[in-house]
Amino acid sequence: MQLIDIGANLTHDSFDHDRVAVMQRARDAGVARMIVTGASREHSPKALALAQAHPGVLFATAGVHPHHAVEYTDECDAQMRALHAHAEVVAVGECGLDYFRDFSPRPAQRRAFERQLQIAVDTGKPLFLHQRDAHADFMAMMKNFDGQLGPAVVHCFTGTREELFDYLDYDWHIGITGWLCDERRGQHLREIVKNIPANRLMVETDAPYLLPRTLKPMPKDRRNEPAFLPHIVEELARDRGEDTASTAAASTATAEAFFRLPETAAYT
Repeated sequence: MQLIDIGANLTHDSFDHDRVAVMQRARDAGVARMIVTGASREHSPKALALAQAHPGVLFATAGVHPHHAVEYTDECDAQMRALHAHAEVVAVGECGLDYFRDFSPRPAQRRAFERQLQIAVDTGKPLFLHQRDAHADFMAMMKNFDGQLGPAVVHCFTGTREELFDYLDYDWHIGITGWLCDERRGQHLREIVKNIPANRLMVETDAPYLLPRTLKPMPKDRRNEPAFLPHIVEELARDRGEDTASTAAASTATAEAFFRLPETAAYT
């Protein structure tokens, strides 16, 4: 398998002591390329720096997660636009709405989301989206930009069947994580992932978060990492009634097209 992890938070401080080893384990597991998630003013530049240090292997997104929406000032907007001038930054986000945590006030979340949607319009880059417990407002805001946006992926999809079909009706892409492997919260996903067309389906770990609960053996530190992506793909393939190689190849091809990546990785 030559997988692409479309969402890895490799700038997280839990990787500071062994980031190179984490990347090597990913390579050994068949994870050829990774999109490093930029989700704040602090971490989006770090994501770009990582991508620049590992050309052809790591790519970056640049954006501000709704948890950090209060930091989205005019200065922040200018910073994000400067980051998007770099070719290594392949998507706008992580951006969206999160009414589950409400770490930032909802009006601030909507303002930050709207400004990043405008960046996507202006740059033509794809969107890397977050939505939790905010479906109605999320859809309303996306519809305000209908016809202006390029491709979009709802990353780390955990929603309902109805939400899934709303996204697919707009030809948006879906990112599946190890949430699928959580018997407490993700059981419903096993029933609906078969409805995602192969050319709309991508895979991700969201490392270091969302360690798959079915992984054996479990790492002692409970940290998720990109090397565990094949395990998620195996479970996903089983739930879709496909062989693992087919699911892997399709998700890789979809990610290459979505992020406009070169077809081969160049490890450094």
